[in-house]
Amino acid sequence: MFMQKKFRKKRCERSTWGRVVLSCVFLVASACSHEDVPTYDTRQTSLNIWVGTAAGVVYESATYNYSYAYEEGTVTFYAQITGMPVEHDRTFRLEVFGQDSAMVAPTVRTEDFVIPAGAIGGTYQLHLNTQLLPDANLFTENDGRVQLRVVPSKAFSLGTEDHQSFTLIVKNYLAKPDNWDTVPQRNDMLIYFPLSKYFGSYSRVKYQFMIEHLGLVDFQIRSSMGSLPSYDEETNTVSATYAVQLQQMMQQALREYNATHETPLTDEYGQLVSF
Repeated sequence: MFMQKKFRKKRCERSTWGRVVLSCVFLVASACSHEDVPTYDTRQTSLNIWVGTAAGVVYESATYNYSYAYEEGTVTFYAQITGMPVEHDRTFRLEVFGQDSAMVAPTVRTEDFVIPAGAIGGTYQLHLNTQLLPDANLFTENDGRVQLRVVPSKAFSLGTEDHQSFTLIVKNYLAKPDNWDTVPQRNDMLIYFPLSKYFGSYSRVKYQFMIEHLGLVDFQIRSSMGSLPSYDEETNTVSATYAVQLQQMMQQALREYNATHETPLTDEYGQLVSF
C-alpha cells in the first residue's frame, strides 16, 4: 500500500515537472514567434516627394520664373508615403535649403500640406510670391537654385534617397524656352515639336504677347496625345492639333492689336511680330 502511494507521488511530481517544462517551452516558443512576426508602426512613416508627373516620372528639377506672376505663382510637386495609409489626416511642411535659400525662402508660402485619411499621397502646389523678394532685381541676370525637403515630424521622416528633396531653378526675367528652336533630349521616347514650328522666330515681345493671351508658359507640343485631352495640365503639354489652334488664336489676337494701335506690334529688334 505504501509503495503504491509512493509511486503515485512520483508520477505526480513527474507530471508537475513536465507541465513546468512544457510551459517554459511554450513561453520560449511564443517569444520567438512574436519576434519573427513583422509589425508595421504607422506612428512614423517616410514621405517621398518629387517634381515630374503623378505617374512617378521624376525630373531633375523644376523651373519657376517670378516675372510670370505679379504676386503669387505655383510649382506642382507630388508626395507619397512608404507604408500603409491611416484613418486620419496627416500634414507635412516643406523647408527651403541650399545655395540661394536665404533669398528664396521669404517668397515661399509657409503652409501645411495634407495627406487625407486613407490616402497614400497626392498632388500639391508650392506657392511663391514675387512681391516678397528681398530685392526686385534678384535673379534678373543669373538663375537661382534652391532645394526643398520635408520638415521631419512625428508623422513623417525623409523619404528614400532619390525622393528626399527636389531642386527648384528660379528666374526673374522672361527667358527663351529651352524648346523654342530645338527639343531637349528626353527619355520617354515620344515625339515633341519645337515651339518655333508653330509660332515662328523667338522674341521677348512675342513671348510676352503669347503668355498674355494664352496663359501658357514653357509648354510642350507633342505629336500625339493619344487618349489624353488636347492640353494635359499635369505635364503642361499640348497636342500638335491643338498647337495649330493656339497659332490661329495668336494670329487673331495680333490682328486685333494692330487694328487698335497706331503702331503694329514690334519686337525688341524692331521687327514686326508675326505668327
